Order: sequence, then structure tokens, then C-alpha cells
Amino acid sequence: MTRAVARRQLGVAAVEFALVSSVFFSMLIGVMEVGRLMWTWNAAAEATRLGARLAVVCDLNDAIITTRMSQTLPSLSASNVTVTWSPTSCTAATCTSVQVQLTGYTHQTIIPLAPISVTLPPFSTSLRKEFMQSAGNSVCS
Repeated sequence: MTRAVARRQLGVAAVEFALVSSVFFSMLIGVMEVGRLMWTWNAAAEATRLGARLAVVCDLNDAIITTRMSQTLPSLSASNVTVTWSPTSCTAATCTSVQVQLTGYTHQTIIPLAPISVTLPPFSTSLRKEFMQSAGNSVCS
């Protein structure tokens, strides 16, 4: 190889590395973000299940329901949670079931330079009434 040809090839490896590494790191960050989204999706489903389990054993409108759901999904706010007892106007003695619904929850990505918000679909869990008394119940405290 002559000196002139070798001189023209000096920066080729750096350019190739820049092109390949940008594609590789973009894919790597994308895979990590999809993993975070799936974790959040699972946590949202688990939060509604936990909320329904608490609603059937604790008092009507007990604050522990949304508090414990927020522990499962930390960025969850009470405005995203709807707890509906059936029939609509019931007491602890007359309620037959409960439905806990999580709606309007938005997942924020941490992609550098291009943050994206993904709104999750509504999650809902329904269970039949069990005990519905917080007094003396260690689950509701």
C-alpha cells in the first residue's frame, strides 16, 4: 500500500464506528425503554388487582386503597383511580361487588433528546364482596 492510499484511509475506522455505534445505541436504548414500558404495564395491572383486593376487605372509600396502589406504581395519582361498588349506593352490609379501574395513566420515557409520553389503556379488576370492615383488620391499616 502506498503512502497516499494509506493517508486517505486514516479516518475510515472512526467514521464506520460512529455510524454503527449510533444505530447500536439507538436500538439498545429502544429495547430498554420497551422493557420499562412493559414493567409499568405490569405494575398498573397489579395495582388494580391490589386495589380490588383491598376494596373488598376494607371500609367503603378507605384511603388505604389508593395509598397502597401508589406504592405499587409510585407515579400513580388518586385522580387515575376509580373505585365503584355495586349496587351504586350501598353500605358495607348491602354491597355485592367492587370494581377498581385505573385510567389515564401516562408513562414518560427517559430517551435523551426525544422524550415520549405513552398513555396506557384502562385497567380494571372486579371482585365480589368479602368482609368490608377496617376495624381490627391488619390489611387495612
